Amino acid sequence: MLPAFLKKTFWILRLALPKVAVGWMFALLTVDFNRVAVVELGVAAVLVSSLLAIHYLLAPFQVIVGRIADCHPVLGFRRSPYLLGASAVASLAFLALPQTAQAMGQGSTLATVAAVLLFTVFGLCMAVIADSYHSMIAEVTSKKTRPLVISVVWIVMIFSTIAAAVLMNVVRPEYTPEAMQRLYNLTPFIVIGSVLLGIVGVERRMSREELQAAREQARALAPPGNPLSSAVRLLRANEHARRFFIFIGLAIFGIFLQEGVIEIFGAEIFGMGVRQTTRFQQFWGMGILLGMLIVGVVGASLSIPRQRLTTVGCMGAAAAFITLGMIAAFEVEAALLPTLCVLGFFAGVFNVGALSLMMDMTIKGATGMYMGLWGVAQAAGMGFSSIGAGALHTSLIDSGLLAPGFAYWLIFSSEAVFLIAAWRVLNGVNVEQFQAQAQVVVNQPQPRPKSVPVTVATASR
Repeated sequence: MLPAFLKKTFWILRLALPKVAVGWMFALLTVDFNRVAVVELGVAAVLVSSLLAIHYLLAPFQVIVGRIADCHPVLGFRRSPYLLGASAVASLAFLALPQTAQAMGQGSTLATVAAVLLFTVFGLCMAVIADSYHSMIAEVTSKKTRPLVISVVWIVMIFSTIAAAVLMNVVRPEYTPEAMQRLYNLTPFIVIGSVLLGIVGVERRMSREELQAAREQARALAPPGNPLSSAVRLLRANEHARRFFIFIGLAIFGIFLQEGVIEIFGAEIFGMGVRQTTRFQQFWGMGILLGMLIVGVVGASLSIPRQRLTTVGCMGAAAAFITLGMIAAFEVEAALLPTLCVLGFFAGVFNVGALSLMMDMTIKGATGMYMGLWGVAQAAGMGFSSIGAGALHTSLIDSGLLAPGFAYWLIFSSEAVFLIAAWRVLNGVNVEQFQAQAQVVVNQPQPRPKSVPVTVATASR
């Protein structure tokens, strides 16, 4: 029993290793590149934040690469080659970032263009990595083991981000161009090494007959045409897919809108300094880890319905946001940190439930395409939450329209409303009916699919 348990544990940890690569790259960009470019090199903050947001704009590429990977395996593998190739290219782009940042600080227009190109390459690679990795997890795990695997994967990524920050201070204790370059030179070794260790032997190689059958099945399960138009037609034709897409966007927006204003809220309402507001992320992160860990362990031993788990996350987070709104309105500082921890806990529960549900909301032969769709919904929610946070602060507080306490009550309460709306949409989603509808492909576009007969062709199995 023990050897089998250890073998399973080792396999799950291996499967989580590609997240070490993702954690390292995002830590470099958000912790190091962002700070150095703005503070040490004097690059405009709006330019740097815009560069960091490019990968959100490229999220629709997930649908394209998902369709390509479904229909065109490489050497008998659908996910591993795309994941490894994109990770290698993304890691190599980091080698040019230190010199590019320095030239941007000197006012070079050419360097700014180069930075846009580098971040565009990075964004495209991240779309490939996200779709390939999540599709691979969906294909190599069972419904019973999936919550535990997802929990471990996210916990590994969070700890890898923390470890990356520690390593940054060791390799580059103070900023110099040479120290920054040495730090970024580690990226290909860390990224390619962790991805290789994580994927070798995980995905089963398909035989020639299986490859041919897989190609035919993937083509049969999606409407003809380019992947983006096919994805739009799938959403129109499948009510449950459409509802689930909307649910993801609403829920992600509702949960993450606070990230753009929470530290500012601490400063404006309670007069907190930077050191104090930095603790917000620690309590939020601690809650997420606790929530994901508990759900992962419980989910491995008990069969908890995905939608029930996701509902608990949504409703718990909504209650926490209502509490945050009351804290803002009545300036109850003592309740702030515990509430952030509770919010993080339910966000962790939501993460496990929603990601498990995303992987359930796929069909064999078209996993990549559907995971790409859900990835686009996630990116849309994150992108709009980032924009919405700044827009709400500017329009409500900076403009003097509302007193800060009432404005933050309105912002946090609106997040609860979005989560409740997301839960209502989720109630109309049925995984079995989604999969039944997904087994047919719409051959001709129809202006009103609900009232006009639709010609369908049964997918080959």
